[in-house]
Amino acid sequence: MKQGRPLFRRYLKIHFMFIFFPPMVLIILSAFVEVSVNEVTLNTLNQFYAALFVFGFIIVAFVLISWLFFLKLRKRLTSLQEAMAFSAEHSSFPQPVPVQSDRMDEIDQLGRSFNWMIQQLEDSRAREHEEEGLRHRLIANLSHDLRTPLTILRGHITRLNREAISSEGQSSLAEMDRTITRAGELMDDLFSYTQLTSGKLPFVPAPADIGRLVRAAVAAWYPVFEEQDIQINADIPADTTFYWEADPKWLTRVLDNLFQNIVRHAADGKYVSVMIDIEKEVITVADKGPGMDNSSAYEHGAGIGLSAVGYMLEKMRLKAEFTSDEYGTSVTIGKALPKSNQELNGRIPGM
Repeated sequence: MKQGRPLFRRYLKIHFMFIFFPPMVLIILSAFVEVSVNEVTLNTLNQFYAALFVFGFIIVAFVLISWLFFLKLRKRLTSLQEAMAFSAEHSSFPQPVPVQSDRMDEIDQLGRSFNWMIQQLEDSRAREHEEEGLRHRLIANLSHDLRTPLTILRGHITRLNREAISSEGQSSLAEMDRTITRAGELMDDLFSYTQLTSGKLPFVPAPADIGRLVRAAVAAWYPVFEEQDIQINADIPADTTFYWEADPKWLTRVLDNLFQNIVRHAADGKYVSVMIDIEKEVITVADKGPGMDNSSAYEHGAGIGLSAVGYMLEKMRLKAEFTSDEYGTSVTIGKALPKSNQELNGRIPGM
């Protein structure tokens, strides 16, 4: 890097010139006048006024030059500070600041380092986007390609079920069929999560009638719960409701995912509760399954689905609080606090 001229050294050099140059000129002129014109001499009072004038001139020049110097310095620092503040306010990279390569003092070196940092961050984000796109394509292709061998395996299992085999063999085939089903569900969840994070399912916020939306979601899942002999307890007020600024399709997908997890992993509890608290503006979905910590089934697929739930809720500025034990799981969905309030409360709500 080119070694620049120190800014403070230039400041001292200019002030040195204005402090010592005027008195030297005055002394030289005084000596010249005394030599050329011997008849005219300054008396003591005139010498005092001359010295006072020189001293006042030095003070005024010192203050004026200092003011101009620091005004220019402040302007350069302010432009750099505004460039940094733009990044914090808009969550994006700021524009590079202008740098004078011929001068290259301390502030220009700082601006050059700032520009280099911006370039590195832009390159890093470009690589991140490229890797993320590659990962999404890989997951999508993998989810699609694995369906064919799973379909073939299921066909062979169906054929073996028609053969005369022992009861232990029937149990093994049933377990294989359930494993294939779980693998297919995992791929569906993974594919859906990839579509969400890649932006293929756009987020379109709009005022959503929460009472109507939850009622429609429960009605859509009612035949599934009924087929599984799951008792439904729906406490959804019909005459009152509240609104969220959210994507209705995304919020419906969140409820579908929660209901699907109940059918997959908590159907043995034979119970599901869906409640809306109008005053608190929250949605609560509960079951009487074995709980998230006590169910090995959650380790085989619920995690991906809940990751998708957390992603959608975060985008809609909502949160989900989970409470789970051996008696069941409860999920409460409500508005997320601003980040500043979260820090004050000392906790991070959500997934």
